[in-house]
Amino acid sequence: MLWAVLSVFVGALLAPALYRGLGRPAGWLFAALPLQVLVFATAFVAEAHPTSLPWIPSLGVELAVRLDGLSLVFLGLICGIGALIFVYASGYLRSHPRLGRFYAYLLLFTGSMAGLVLADDVILLFVCWELTSVSSYLLIGWDHERPEARKAALTALLVTGGGGLAMLAGLVLLVVVTGETQISRFSGDVVRGGPLYLPILLLVLAGAFTKSAQVPFHFWLPRAMEAPTPVSAYLHSATMVKAGVYLLARLHPTLGATREWYLVVTGFGAATMVVGAVLAVTQEDLKRILAYSTVSVLGLLTMLLGIGTRAAVSAAVVYLVAHSLYKGALFMTAGTLDHETGTRDVTRLRGLARRMPITATAAVLAAISSAGAPPLLGFLSKELFYEAVLSPPSLTAVLAGAAVLASALLVVVSLVVAYRPFFGGSPAAPTLPHEAPPSLWLGPATLAAASLVFGVAPRLLGDLPSAAATAILGRPAPLELHLWHGLTPVLGLSAATLVAGLGLFRVLSGREGRLFDAAARLGAWGPARVYDAAFEGLLRFAEWLTGRLQTGHLRRYLLVTVLTTVVLVGTPLLRSLPFTIPSLTVALPELVLAAVILASAAMATRTQSRLAVVAALGAIGLCVMLVYVIFSALDLALTQIMVEVLTVVIFVLVLHHLPRFVPRSSARVWIPDAIVSAIFGVTVTLLILMSSTLSPEPILREFFVAKGYPEAHGRDIVNVILVDFRAMDTLGESTVLCVAGIGVYALLATRTRKGA
Repeated sequence: MLWAVLSVFVGALLAPALYRGLGRPAGWLFAALPLQVLVFATAFVAEAHPTSLPWIPSLGVELAVRLDGLSLVFLGLICGIGALIFVYASGYLRSHPRLGRFYAYLLLFTGSMAGLVLADDVILLFVCWELTSVSSYLLIGWDHERPEARKAALTALLVTGGGGLAMLAGLVLLVVVTGETQISRFSGDVVRGGPLYLPILLLVLAGAFTKSAQVPFHFWLPRAMEAPTPVSAYLHSATMVKAGVYLLARLHPTLGATREWYLVVTGFGAATMVVGAVLAVTQEDLKRILAYSTVSVLGLLTMLLGIGTRAAVSAAVVYLVAHSLYKGALFMTAGTLDHETGTRDVTRLRGLARRMPITATAAVLAAISSAGAPPLLGFLSKELFYEAVLSPPSLTAVLAGAAVLASALLVVVSLVVAYRPFFGGSPAAPTLPHEAPPSLWLGPATLAAASLVFGVAPRLLGDLPSAAATAILGRPAPLELHLWHGLTPVLGLSAATLVAGLGLFRVLSGREGRLFDAAARLGAWGPARVYDAAFEGLLRFAEWLTGRLQTGHLRRYLLVTVLTTVVLVGTPLLRSLPFTIPSLTVALPELVLAAVILASAAMATRTQSRLAVVAALGAIGLCVMLVYVIFSALDLALTQIMVEVLTVVIFVLVLHHLPRFVPRSSARVWIPDAIVSAIFGVTVTLLILMSSTLSPEPILREFFVAKGYPEAHGRDIVNVILVDFRAMDTLGESTVLCVAGIGVYALLATRTRKGA
């Protein structure tokens, strides 16, 4: 399984070259990559199959994956719908010059999502989680020449990335509490009974809520509509926005079934469900309508997972599948309409059913499922949804009322996206269209047909919903789906919702102008405005701070560096007062060297000759080298003398290129500098004295003594450390020196040419 997912990443690396070689058929080839993952995974239906490879053995971290019912449901949506998206993109973006790069980003995103839902190790899960953020940033901002696309991509990255960092902290606490990095080994009783349960819960929820656009983080999702329609369809139907829902489901056995979980998760979910539905009916752009309705359904799924009963979890699984099918179809239909007519404005679209019969049929079927009408899968999911919210642990009336209100508004949304563009008069679009090519209607038609087939014959889903619910609950959750449950209160509620939705649609028709104005006023005071103000304030603060720090004056840079060091080092020193200063035995040669160092330093600050300054600094370096010799640090002494010789040579080489020596600073300048220098000198002296009193653990010394010769074949421990145990550090330091030397040479060469 792991290798199947890795093959998708390999495909991402090769995608641009393959597209250049194959042309348009490359899209169909790339569609086969997610499909092979799905075919491979279906061999393990309803039974958990863990596998792992060593990754970071010293930390107990492995490339551990686990295929169970929950991951299989998500994998089916990611890979199945993903394959259709590749075909759709080949028609939607045909002849685009950067289509090969688009395929690469899309494959990277597909592989990241597949890895996320398969990961059993929390570190692997987090890496895949962030990969989805990065790849979605590239996809949303794909049309990077438009400022709106860049802004939308950055908004999505900052919001979801910030939540991801909070989630990382929660996952680290989970590892600390349980002592395990694999999710399947987490003990829910240990976590829920520990004092860190509430911080862990809130941190993990921050990641899940930002990723799945829960209120008040929902504003990034409609902005992401700046992405090409294939991206929108993929993100909304099967992938990124449902990653937060997946995380809640995956960690339900560990964090769920508590009062805190119920109140927080259910509360945010219900609020998001209602807010998303209200905002959806106040939009005029097809993609924004669908985006806000996705926000509403994400809240609905979150609310069901918050309720956490067997009925609620089963309803969440079926609703998840139903929503992915109809939302993918509707998004691709919206893109097709935009592609063929030149607009997504529902107030400008009508009467297109005769010109686009296949597209219209797919849209109507998907909308019927979205509205929760029989005989499509959306009807079954709506029945299960109502059954779950009518018997939660508490707040039954509130949750049931919110569910009916949101469902009725979603019926209005379904009518808006399926009725207005295709019926109600003669076509009035900017461009009169014809039926889209097969690559554009194949995806929506397939998904809409699947909604119908699974609705009429839900047994075709097999044991998959039950297996997913079992994985979420951590105990058996048998589930039998039937289209007809008899005359029940739930059926009555479903019928009442449809009638209410139809009534609202008729009431709201003709009042779009006032609705859009109200939405604009509401949006001006929403969380999006808070985000924009905070982002703008951060930019202004960064500009102000940069202006204060990056002045172009070396003296200012040195003062900032020295004062920062004094504060960071001096504060702990002052807190440790009074401390013991060790008794020192100083020999005469050491006193002589110290006197020469002080005299040279004084000379360097007083002379007006650059040559004298170089000589004084060289004398200081040579004295330090002699100190190393006195204390038998011959390696350090050799290094010191080489550095000093090179420094003096470089200074002498550049002396005649430098401008004239500037006059001595005024007292207003040098007195503060002298005070800062004295404070810095005292701080460093105290630090050295204190460090000499410490008695470090001999672990490192014993390690290098024991390993130096047998493993590195070196008798000099210092050399062994530099060349073998810290080889990469030494290589990095050497590289920095080389780059600095090349930079100095380039500067000198430039000045010489200008002078010539």
